[in-house]
Order: sequence, then structure tokens, then C-alpha cells
Amino acid sequence: MIRIDIATLFPEMCEAVLSASIIGRARKAGKVEIHCHNIRDYSPDPKHHRVDDTPYGGGKGMVMQPEPIYRCYLDIIRQSQSLPHVVYLSPQGQVFNEQKALAFREYPHLLLLCGHYEGVDERVLERIVDEEISIGDYVLTGGELGAMVITDAVARLCDGVLADASCYEEESHMNGLLEYPQYTRPEVWDGRQVPQVLLSGHHANITRWRTEQSLDRTAKKRPDMMKKYRQQHPKG
Repeated sequence: MIRIDIATLFPEMCEAVLSASIIGRARKAGKVEIHCHNIRDYSPDPKHHRVDDTPYGGGKGMVMQPEPIYRCYLDIIRQSQSLPHVVYLSPQGQVFNEQKALAFREYPHLLLLCGHYEGVDERVLERIVDEEISIGDYVLTGGELGAMVITDAVARLCDGVLADASCYEEESHMNGLLEYPQYTRPEVWDGRQVPQVLLSGHHANITRWRTEQSLDRTAKKRPDMMKKYRQQHPKG
């Protein structure tokens, strides 16, 4: 079972999301272990719990200090008795995708570090961070949303979180293509009919139709993905 720790200034924000729906149920069932830690609890300033200060060299905003983060990191190691793979959520990092989620699933212990304000003192990043990850080419006010995105994407791939592996193996991005369209009851809605092949019960034809739809949808919606897929599957 994977353990995911999130070091943040806003643990309640993360808990609110990660205690709900599928991930919340998986936590309660013991399928995935997730802990949210308040970096302020590790401040050397017991009165005000300060964790930031002005940047050397001048500039706007505040920078998170290294000591509270490092103390939090050491306490997580003490609690878990394991050395985590540390990921810093940063707009300078590699952009997160499904393949990275699959790679993160293989680590027994992940620690996601959420920056805030103008960033984090570089020295603690150099000391503890294994890699930097971004969830897109834009800037947020903090790393919490990114940490929750990564946690959700990784946790849902873990054994027992979803009903069956097929729940994610056929989804968009797993095989380099977008997922085929889905339909449910009623058979006719707003004058629109469910494709007849899905009502046929002919599994080979359904599989063929879904593959064709995935290829067509990827070519129309994500030509960049389609180009990469063709390069990897020249005879496909």
C-alpha cells in the first residue's frame, strides 16, 4: 500500500477534498494511506508560528523558510520509518501526466511539498527534493491544488481503490489515445439514439468500434497526441 504525505500550510484544504468520494472511501478502507501535515506546526517561532520572511536581494512577497519544512520532513520520516520520494509542486517542474502517475504509483512512499507565497528557500529544496512537478504551464497561489491532483491520479491506480483495473486501463491517456464515447440509459434521449453496435451484444464489434472511436476522437481533439501515437505505432 502506498503512503502519500502532503506538507502544506493548508492541510484542512487538502483534507476536505481527499476525505470525500472514491479517495475518501479508499482511505477509510485502508487501500491507500494519506496524511496532511501543517508546516506551521514545525516553526521555530512557538508564539507566532512564522514560516516565511522577506527575500534576500529584495523583491515583492515572502519566501517560505527552510527550517520548518525540513523539520516537517524529518518528522514524516520518523512517523513512517521510511524515506519518501519528495516531490515539490512547482511551475518550473516537469508537467504531470498519466505516465508520471503510473511511475509515482510504484513508490511505497511519496511526500508532496506545497510551496506558497513567492516560493521556498532554495536550500531546503536542494537538501530534500527529488523532483519538481507542475500540473500545467500556469501559476497558482500555492501547491495544494497540484498536490491533490497528483494524489487523486496516483491513488486511483492503486489496488483496491477502484472496483477493477479495467476501470482505468481503458481511459484516456492510458494507451496514448483518448477514451471512446460512453452511453447509458435511456436508449433514446432528446431524439438521440445510442449507437446500435453497443446494443448488439457482439463484443468483437464493440471493441472494434471503440478502437475506431478512440482513434478518431484523438485525431480531432488532440492531434499532438495522435502524432505521437502514430510515431509509436507506425503499423497500427
